Amino acid sequence: MQREHTDVNVKPRERFLTLDTATTVMAAALMNGRELLGESNVYGERNHSVHVISELERLLNEEGLTRDDVDGIAVGIGPGSYTGIRIAVTAAKTLAWAWGVPVTSISTLHALAWGGWNRGIEMKGQEGKNESVDNGSSGAQAADWIVPVLDARRGQVYTGLFAVSTVDDVESPQRLEPDAIRLMTAWTDDLLQRLEALPSEERPPVIWLVGETAVHAETAERLRAWSELRIVPYELEGRWVGRLGADKLLRQEYDELHTLVPNYTQLAEAEANLLRQR
Repeated sequence: MQREHTDVNVKPRERFLTLDTATTVMAAALMNGRELLGESNVYGERNHSVHVISELERLLNEEGLTRDDVDGIAVGIGPGSYTGIRIAVTAAKTLAWAWGVPVTSISTLHALAWGGWNRGIEMKGQEGKNESVDNGSSGAQAADWIVPVLDARRGQVYTGLFAVSTVDDVESPQRLEPDAIRLMTAWTDDLLQRLEALPSEERPPVIWLVGETAVHAETAERLRAWSELRIVPYELEGRWVGRLGADKLLRQEYDELHTLVPNYTQLAEAEANLLRQR
């Protein structure tokens, strides 16, 4: 039974479904506010359409909930696989309309950065969160950088740049550069120039390269000239899609249903010209 659509921006909203299919993992979560009730991570080489609805229904059923208990939907809009992104966005918009609930978009790379950084901290050990770096500024510590990467072939990556405090992982990473598809060599050059221009006390103690790192780790090695580099192979998990989506929905940051579209991104003109010359 379809809900009434008149109250979607009025009543308090706590239970959310979140979904991302822009990568090789169909990552979904069921949230109660910022609390994770359940997650689903299905590996399917970007053939996610057969799993989306059944996995969302499973998440609800395992908590004894139905569609009438869902108060909002968050969806990853990429960048990433063209086909994959469309699957999640189409499903989220369809369900939001049918159920009469708000929908909000999140960055796939933002969720990848948050999850990859946490995976790296787990791998390093609990002491890694609380290490201090003497940078000559009365004990103040610059934020780490996170560079999430998804391979886009031909030397390209879907990527962005985020900063995160190493002593407080409550808040999500803060964006420093927009999501885009970039040539990894040119992107590394840009990051090196940015690092060189920073005062020493503002340079990140650690740069985390997370995500589909295998192909691009060698190029990123040049970043060690300015900061410690940690490389963390990582596949997206539903819990981080859930955390980002819940934060936006709790702040009532909704997208207009009919204008919500995937973030496909394009190469900058200079990079596209360089790629054509190869």
